[in-house]
Amino acid sequence: MTEMSDFNKEKEIVRELAKRYREIAESPKHERMRRRFRDSNDLKIVRPPLIIEEIPWHEMNMDGELDCVCEDPGLRGMEWFLRSQLFRERHFRCDNYIEPCWVVGKAYSSTGNGLAAKESVIAVDDRNHIVSHHYEDMLADESALEAFHDPVITACPDSDEKNVAFANEVLGDVLPVELRGHGIYYAPWDQIARLRGVEPILMDVYDRPEYLHRIIGLFARAMASEMDQMESLGLYDPRGLSLHCTPGSVTPPREPEPGSYRCGDIWFRTMAQMFSSISPQAHYEFDVQYSIPLASRCACTYYGCCEPLSDRIDVIERFPNLRKIGVSPWSDVKVSAETTRGKYVLSKKPNPANVAIKTDPEQIRAEIAETASLCLKYGCPCDITLKDISTVGYRPENLIVWAETASAVLDEYYSEA
Repeated sequence: MTEMSDFNKEKEIVRELAKRYREIAESPKHERMRRRFRDSNDLKIVRPPLIIEEIPWHEMNMDGELDCVCEDPGLRGMEWFLRSQLFRERHFRCDNYIEPCWVVGKAYSSTGNGLAAKESVIAVDDRNHIVSHHYEDMLADESALEAFHDPVITACPDSDEKNVAFANEVLGDVLPVELRGHGIYYAPWDQIARLRGVEPILMDVYDRPEYLHRIIGLFARAMASEMDQMESLGLYDPRGLSLHCTPGSVTPPREPEPGSYRCGDIWFRTMAQMFSSISPQAHYEFDVQYSIPLASRCACTYYGCCEPLSDRIDVIERFPNLRKIGVSPWSDVKVSAETTRGKYVLSKKPNPANVAIKTDPEQIRAEIAETASLCLKYGCPCDITLKDISTVGYRPENLIVWAETASAVLDEYYSEA
C-alpha cells in the first residue's frame, strides 16, 4: 500500500491524464467519429471507421510516453489505460473508442463448464504474450464429457459499488463514471480447440461426426444457460463502442432503461475460425445451425474473425439477424462485396504481415483502395480494423505509417472527414 500522500500525488497524475482524455472525447472530431460508428452499423454508406487493435504495446513505448509511474494497483491500471489511449490519439491517424466517461464493467464470476485445457507453449519474445501453443487432446475419450456442466453465473454488486466508488474518488468531477454491463462473445470452436487441438477436431468431422455434434450441442446448451443468467442478472449492456475490434454502436430496436437490457438489445458475436478448411455444408452442420437459435435472441449478429468466408456467405446468411460479416486477409473482397451488395457491414481486416517487419505504403494503399472501391461499387457499408498484430519488429512507426496511408486512401474515396 502506498502512503496517503503518495496516493494523492498519483491520483493527480491520473486526473491530469483524464482531463486530456475528456477533452479529446468531447471534441467535434470524436462526436463525428462516434456517429460514423453507428451510421456504418445502420448500413449507411459513410467513410469506413478505421481502427487499429490488438497492438503489441510492449513494442510501442516511444520516448517513455507509456511509462507508468503510479504504484497503487488501481491507479496504475487507470493510468495505463489513459496513457495508451492518448498514445493512439497522438500517433495514429484513425478512429479510437474514446467517449466522455470512465466505464466500470459490472463484476461477475462464473464456475466455467468443468473442462480445462492442458498445453505447452514456446515463446520467441518473453515480453510478448503471443506465443505458440500445443494443446493436448483432453476429450479424446468421450467419457471426459462427463465432467461437463453448464456454468453458474454470479453477479457481484458489492464489487461494483466498491469499483464505482474508487473511480469516483479518483476522477471526481474530471470524468463521469458509468457502470456498464457486457456484450456476448461466443467462440465455441476456439474453446474446443484449446481442449483438443485443431487436428483431432478436423479428423473427427470425417471419423466421428456424432461425437462432434455431442460436443457442440453441450457448448450451445451451456451458452443458452449463460445468456439466460446474464440477462436475468442485468449483466448485458449494448452501450459499448467496441464489438471485439470493430464498432458496436447501432440504432437499438428499443430504448430501455439502463439496467433492464435484454439479449434482444445487444449483438451476438460468433465465429468458427478453424472451419474455413472444411466445406460450407459441414461448416453449417457443425457450427452455424447450433448458433442460429442463440443468435436469434439478440438484436444483431456479427459473424467471422480470421477465417475466409467469401465462399460461404450463403451459409452465414442463414442467421436471421445478420448485420456484419468478417472479411479476413484471406477473404476475397470482391466476392464478399458483390455477393452482399449492402445487406451487411463488411468488417475488413487488413493483413497484419504488412506491418510486422517493415511497411510498404504502396502495398498498404493497394489493399485499402481495393476495399474502398469495391464497397462503393457494390453499395456496401464497411469498417476496417488492423488487428492480430503479433509484432511490428519494435518499430512503432510501422503502425503510424499504416494509419497515415490508410486514412489518406479513405480521404480520396470518401468525402466525409
